[in-house]
Amino acid sequence: MATLANKHKENVTGKYYVDDQCIDCDLCRETAPSNFTRSDEGGYSYVFKQPSTPEEEAQAKEAMEGCPVEAIGNDGA
Repeated sequence: MATLANKHKENVTGKYYVDDQCIDCDLCRETAPSNFTRSDEGGYSYVFKQPSTPEEEAQAKEAMEGCPVEAIGNDGA
């Protein structure tokens, strides 16, 4: 399970975030490309835009549920 205290600094403020467990598998970027992107320097994903539509919210939730290492969190904000 993702830990808020270990989230990557690039994550924008909001309920979804990616923490340091990310293995750069690309699943979140494929599932929710409007919300997740890659840190080329760090080799991990992070949230660059919080979901703003019902479709984006559904995609972000799907990415979180599908993450193989549970690196995506939702702090419920």
